[in-house]
Amino acid sequence: MNGVKKEHLPSKICPVCRLPFSWRKKWERNWERVKYCSERCRREAKLKRSTS
Repeated sequence: MNGVKKEHLPSKICPVCRLPFSWRKKWERNWERVKYCSERCRREAKLKRSTS
């Protein structure tokens, strides 16, 4: 994805905070499996699952 402008990158909506987030280079190999915008939201989701 070299030389692609930020507005043309794929994006998703985080299920925890409901905010959109864009593709990042570190997610290049597993973008299909990325669900959360941040480590904080991932931990929050894990917390909610274990308490319910």
